[in-house]
Amino acid sequence: MNITEYQQNMTVQYCFPDNNSCRKEVRTGPGNIFLFSFLSCISVCTVILNLFVILSISHFKQLHTPTNLLILSLAVADLLMGLVVMPVNTMQLRDSCWYLGKMACIIFLVINCISASASVCNMVFIAVDRYIAVSDPRLYSTKVTVCKMSLCIILGWSFSLLYVLIYLYFNDHLLPSQILSRCHGECILILKSSWVTIDLVISFLCPCSVILTLYSIIFTLARHQAKAVRSMLNATSNRHRAKVFKSSNSKAAKTLGIVVCVYLALWIPFYLCSLSLENFPYLSIVWSVLAWLIFINSSVNPLIYAIFYPWFRASAKYFLTCTRFN
Repeated sequence: MNITEYQQNMTVQYCFPDNNSCRKEVRTGPGNIFLFSFLSCISVCTVILNLFVILSISHFKQLHTPTNLLILSLAVADLLMGLVVMPVNTMQLRDSCWYLGKMACIIFLVINCISASASVCNMVFIAVDRYIAVSDPRLYSTKVTVCKMSLCIILGWSFSLLYVLIYLYFNDHLLPSQILSRCHGECILILKSSWVTIDLVISFLCPCSVILTLYSIIFTLARHQAKAVRSMLNATSNRHRAKVFKSSNSKAAKTLGIVVCVYLALWIPFYLCSLSLENFPYLSIVWSVLAWLIFINSSVNPLIYAIFYPWFRASAKYFLTCTRFN
C-alpha cells in the first residue's frame, strides 16, 4: 500500500465501529451551512404557520365550521411534516448516517408517508366541500354538517394510514425483519417499480383529477353566478355593488388558480422522475430536491387556505399580541 492509498483509507469515516457499517458523509462548508439554515427556516415557518391555524380554529368557537375543520385537519398533516419530516431530512442531508435504529426508521417513514397522504386527502375533501357550497348553497348547511365532516376526516386519516401501511409492507419497509439494509446505519426507502405506478395513480392522478375537475366546475359556476348577479345589480342601477361583486369573484378565481398551480408545480416533478427511476433511493440528491418541493407544499398550504381569510389574520394578531392572556 502506498502513501496515497493509506491517507485515503485514514480519511474514510464510518457510522458505527463494525465491519458492516455504512460510510459516513458529513457535509460542511459555507454553502452547506447556508443550505441547512435555509431548510431549517422553512421547517420553523411551516410549524409556526400551521400551529397558528390549529390554535385559531381550535380556540374560537365561531370558526368551528365544516370547511374550517378540513383546514384544521390539513394543518395537522402539514404540522407533522414541519415538526418531524423536515428536521429529520435536514439532519440526514448534513450527516448521512441513521443512528436511531430500524424501529425509529420505520416510524419516521410512516409519519413521512401519512403526512403527505393525509395532506392530499384533505385537499380533495376541501375541493368537494367547496363544490357542494357553490353548486347547492341553499342546502349546503343541511348536507354538510360538523358531525358529517368530522366523520369524513376520520375516514380520510384512516384510509391514509391503511394505504401507508400496505405501501410500506409490500415495499419491505414496515417490519424490522423485512428491511434489508445494505449496511448498518442507513434509513432509505427503495420503491419497487410496480408500486411506483400504483402510487402514481392513487396518490397523484386520482386526487389531481378530482381537484382539477371540481375546481373547473366551481370556476364555471362562479362565472355564471357572477354574470347573473351583475346583470341584476346593473338592472337596478346599483353599479357600485356590481363592481364589488366582480372584484370578489375575481379574487376567488385567482385563489382557486393558485391552489391548482401550486399543487401541480410541486407534485408533478416528483412523480415524473419516479417513473424514470427503477430504484428510488431515499437519500439521493435527486430525491432530496424533489421531496423538498413536496415538503414546501406544507408551508404553502396554510398561506393558500387560511392566511387569505380575514379570520386567520385577526386570530393571528390575537395570539401574537398576547391578547389571549389579558
